Amino acid sequence: MIIGREYEVRKLNEYYNSKSAELIALYGRRRVGKTFLIDEVFENRINFRHSGLSPVDESEKTERKRQSRMKDQLEHFYRSLVEYGSKASKTPKSWLEAFYMLEDLLSEKCDKDSRILVFIDEIQWLDTPRAKFMTGFEAFWNGWACHRKNVCVIVCGSSSSWILNNVINNHGGLYNRVTHEIKLSPFSLNECERFFESREVVMSKYDIIQSYMMVGGIPYYLRYFEKEYSLPQNIDRIFFAENAILRDEYDRLFSSLFVNAETIKNIVGALFTKRRGLSRKELTELTGITDSGELSKQLKALKSGDFIIDYDSFGNDKGETFYKLIDPFCIFYLEFVRGEKRRKKQNWVNIEDAPDVRTWKGYAFENVCWNHRKQIKNALQIGGVSTTESLWSKRGTKESQGTQIDMIIVRKDNVINMCEMKFYSDDFEVELDYHKTLEKRKKLLHEKIPKKAVIHSTLVTTYGLVRNGYHSDFVNIITMDALFKE
Repeated sequence: MIIGREYEVRKLNEYYNSKSAELIALYGRRRVGKTFLIDEVFENRINFRHSGLSPVDESEKTERKRQSRMKDQLEHFYRSLVEYGSKASKTPKSWLEAFYMLEDLLSEKCDKDSRILVFIDEIQWLDTPRAKFMTGFEAFWNGWACHRKNVCVIVCGSSSSWILNNVINNHGGLYNRVTHEIKLSPFSLNECERFFESREVVMSKYDIIQSYMMVGGIPYYLRYFEKEYSLPQNIDRIFFAENAILRDEYDRLFSSLFVNAETIKNIVGALFTKRRGLSRKELTELTGITDSGELSKQLKALKSGDFIIDYDSFGNDKGETFYKLIDPFCIFYLEFVRGEKRRKKQNWVNIEDAPDVRTWKGYAFENVCWNHRKQIKNALQIGGVSTTESLWSKRGTKESQGTQIDMIIVRKDNVINMCEMKFYSDDFEVELDYHKTLEKRKKLLHEKIPKKAVIHSTLVTTYGLVRNGYHSDFVNIITMDALFKE
């Protein structure tokens, strides 16, 4: 059963039932459920499918290794051709020849009046160095498929940047040829809740948020939560047990998505060190990576894969763009799982109230909120209002105090929501010290906004707010129930 994805399912069926040739690019980070979606929507309707072989050795330092990988991919493609009825007697020697064989197979096998559906999964792995894969695919689409109104081709990839650069934004033979693109994003909290219900995993909203803090909305990871265990027991099993399922997932994830996996992990590790993220200058200084077009490509790849966001810091006079790590799985892994940080002999249930874990939960809840900005806007009844979202980190000086604001929503209706995120197991209470902190933040923020604008202090928390002498500090109160809305 498909959880969520209502829009994607509807659009895929519309494209399949159209009366035109269709080239659809489906992309999204690894483990997000792309292949499962295609299998469920088009069960028994796929006329040819093939999935690229995962790269084993990414060094590719010799021509011999490159040729070997290309040969393996072509042999695997030939096997798929034979499986679907091809009469070809030998393995193709090039991608041009391979796609000619596919054309022959589809021409012989399929009725001219019936829909022909071709599904190529993990397409980026077929594009080995110097293999000229795109030359063969372009020839297949431009010379054969696009001229047949009954042909529908779906290409799918976990490397969002590869799909964007080589298919959707191709400046060569595929320029403007993609008829539709679909990005499959991680589950929202609402979809996580429905996913757990479908698997009879009983979990409170409070615990679902915590599970999201650890693995995000990635269906592949969520399916490892078993109904007979509590949340802490599941976390122990998944991350910290002797043969924990996701113990090595971090390295596997990046190796499968990026040719330059170590460089990408270097960037992610640097961004992890700062809650607010890093400017480009700070990033290059921390990593030693040269500020270049290559760095731009790497940041774009991470952004398209839902690992990071970029934003303009509020009140930033320098006009710098900041890059912030928001992927929950990466943050949790780097905080508690990698290397010496692993809790080898401690159960999560015994340490989840430790000071460092409580601090992490506070930061992690901020990321949950950043990933649910749409729900926060809807709760404020400004879903249709044009806004920009940023955070603000002001360093203290001898002349002025510093501060940090978790999220600032700048609205076109002259209201600015100063959002505070608080993850608590009960109603949150504003005490005197925190009241003074809020007043200081509002004062500093007033210095940066137009005179016509007003500030609405907004609390995003789990359960609610204790009514006391300071509860009126907040104009808006948003509880976790609002974050679970569609």
